[in-house]
Amino acid sequence: MSTDTAKELVEFIKKSPTAFQAAEEMRCIFQQHGFTELYEDKKWDLKKGGNYFVMRNHSALIAFSIPQEDVWKFHIMASHSDSPSFKIKENPEIHTENAYVKLNVEKYGGMIMSSWLDRPLSVAGRMMVREDGTIKEKLVCIDRDTLLIPNLAIHMNREINDGYKYNAQKDMLPLYGGKDADFMEMMAKEAGVSKEDILSHDLFLYNRMPGSIWGEEEEFVSAPRLDDLQCAFCSMKGFLNGTRKNSIAVHCVLDNEEVGSTTRQGAAASFLKDTLLRINMGLGRDYEEYLMTLADSFMISADNAHGLHPNFTDTTDPVNRPVVNGGIVIKYNANQKYCTDAVSAAQFKEICRKSEVSYQTFVNRSDMAGGSTLGNISGTQVSVRAVDIGLAQFAMHSSFETSGVKDTDALIKAAQVFFE
Repeated sequence: MSTDTAKELVEFIKKSPTAFQAAEEMRCIFQQHGFTELYEDKKWDLKKGGNYFVMRNHSALIAFSIPQEDVWKFHIMASHSDSPSFKIKENPEIHTENAYVKLNVEKYGGMIMSSWLDRPLSVAGRMMVREDGTIKEKLVCIDRDTLLIPNLAIHMNREINDGYKYNAQKDMLPLYGGKDADFMEMMAKEAGVSKEDILSHDLFLYNRMPGSIWGEEEEFVSAPRLDDLQCAFCSMKGFLNGTRKNSIAVHCVLDNEEVGSTTRQGAAASFLKDTLLRINMGLGRDYEEYLMTLADSFMISADNAHGLHPNFTDTTDPVNRPVVNGGIVIKYNANQKYCTDAVSAAQFKEICRKSEVSYQTFVNRSDMAGGSTLGNISGTQVSVRAVDIGLAQFAMHSSFETSGVKDTDALIKAAQVFFE
């Protein structure tokens, strides 16, 4: 069963080369399950027993279910749709020595740059185009090997294996074609418009390597963008499997976590708050009753965690050493970069007990700084009890990451119980 779930995860990731396609894939899945799409610029007519979803920026999505009976709490599971990559700049073509065309790109998020070298890449994202006298959005994905960032031969850089500092502007520009190649013309054809009608774009490189399930007992899954599409996938599956009768269940996938979450579709924005307020108003409740509902609400902030690395065991805390396929990871941090505290950890451990899944704990080494996640950032807008969790993985922010097959099923089961 776990292998089947992992295969489904790999297929979901394949269809989600950027945050835009990930949100669109979830949109299609919720429509197939009978959810009604809402729009922020229109009035919402909410009914008890109804299932709904709303999108912002075509890269963030919130789905929710309202039970038939009166309930006074939100159960929220939040993850993010974006992953580190290279974003294609405006006027991207650079002609080199009248021989090649390469693309001008910049870093999006903090990635392991060397992992992008010498592997097939392509382009996906969205384009804003002029069509029929109006500005329209077009999601695009070039579904073939299109680009590659070639390494420099060891004969010309003898010290490459002694450590090398990659320069994003010089070393990481992808080769597109020969001297007559026209990148924007290709993108225009993909969007079905003329090159002159392309007004702007949010385009990213993506790794074309297909996901793989491997190991002696097929216990590992490797794929691009496991951080954080694995958690988004598990949240969605658990949400759809759950009965969603004892709370207002909320599946929340936000964008731009890898670059600070400060955009209008990020965790620091009002998207989640606006949605919860409109649910509250749709139920005929006032603002005080909204605050009462928040007081008994709970959020699971789901973003993958660092697993004990087989070759670098000394980078992990002496006693909190989560392993791949060892269960869901509860993440702690003394400086509250994670939102976990004793109360929320205890509540999540009870969820794991009821789900009959294992859990483990992660704390950074005291001499290593950690990152922040969705929970504490979204808490500036929606103040609810929250826990930070994730699934253990290797090579976080590589273009090809690895996690556990069993852990994917574990998080789906825990999410299902949470939404029940």
